[in-house]
Amino acid sequence: MNRILLIGAIAVAILALVGVFALKPGAKVGAPTHIVFATDWKAEAEHGGFYQALAKGYYKDAGLDVVIQQGGPGVNVPQLLATDTVQFGIGSNSFIPLNVVAANAGSKAVAAIFQKDPQVLIAHPRDDVKSIADMKGKPIMVADATVSSFWPWLKAKYGFTDDQIRKYTFNLAPFLTDDKAIQEGYLSSEPYTIEKEGKFKPQVFLLSDYGYPGYAAFIMANEKLIAEHPEIVQKFVDASIRGWVDYLYGDPSPANALIKKDNAEMTDDLLAHAIATIKEHGIVDSGDTEKLGIGAMTDARWTDFYDSMSAAGVFAKDLDVHKAYTLAFVNKGVGNDMKKELTGK
Repeated sequence: MNRILLIGAIAVAILALVGVFALKPGAKVGAPTHIVFATDWKAEAEHGGFYQALAKGYYKDAGLDVVIQQGGPGVNVPQLLATDTVQFGIGSNSFIPLNVVAANAGSKAVAAIFQKDPQVLIAHPRDDVKSIADMKGKPIMVADATVSSFWPWLKAKYGFTDDQIRKYTFNLAPFLTDDKAIQEGYLSSEPYTIEKEGKFKPQVFLLSDYGYPGYAAFIMANEKLIAEHPEIVQKFVDASIRGWVDYLYGDPSPANALIKKDNAEMTDDLLAHAIATIKEHGIVDSGDTEKLGIGAMTDARWTDFYDSMSAAGVFAKDLDVHKAYTLAFVNKGVGNDMKKELTGK
């Protein structure tokens, strides 16, 4: 199931509620700072680095007592942050931080774990579709949230039109039974299920490979926490980055054990497939991260995304994109030494 779009649909209607942040320290002086971190979906490999940081003690070493609160289809991470229910949370894609700015909801992105948004378009093996451009004019199944997210980008870049839209309900049966079908998906999810259930390998087109500029899987933090306790934010970001390096290049089994404990639907095969897919396509570690470290963000990438989406009418042209994020906690090469030690490169 493509949980990014379900969460995105909820986040579009973010409540403009900003709660008063109160840091929740341990009961004793010098005790670890208690942190609740909300994910955007049920536990899975796409959260693996955070679970690895928990399992391997990176959060504990940083003086943080972290609880990972797994999400699901009814979870609104920006609202949890705005009401001080959690201290950190995952922002599923680049629309989330900008929606928060538009709603004045009081949090921002402090790291971008996914350098590439894993959104894909999927087609059967067919001669008339060999690229995204070939899909112009053809029916495509997309979720409601997509109509106000990456669909406008497809319209602007490839000339797609709204009359191509067919409703995607997260049921793969219509795709599997129609060899002319095209649908959206999530890189590590629908293609794997289609191949297993349909007994064929679909064509998969990763939007980021075609110029889609969005980040994904942000670490988001309450603005008051950022202002009043930046050291806590830095510790959480650094420990999470180390967790991701270890998960991708070390032994992921400690994190996977916690993931399977939280989510009984996860299997070893699915976890292994997701990790391999994330690594193969450079979802977490590619481009700017090679020098700046995992979690990297740049003003240029953010501006590119905002300019593309505001030109397509998704965001107001006077929205201040720079309020959606801060570079204060990333781009420091954290984890690069660990990566070199684990990979020998």
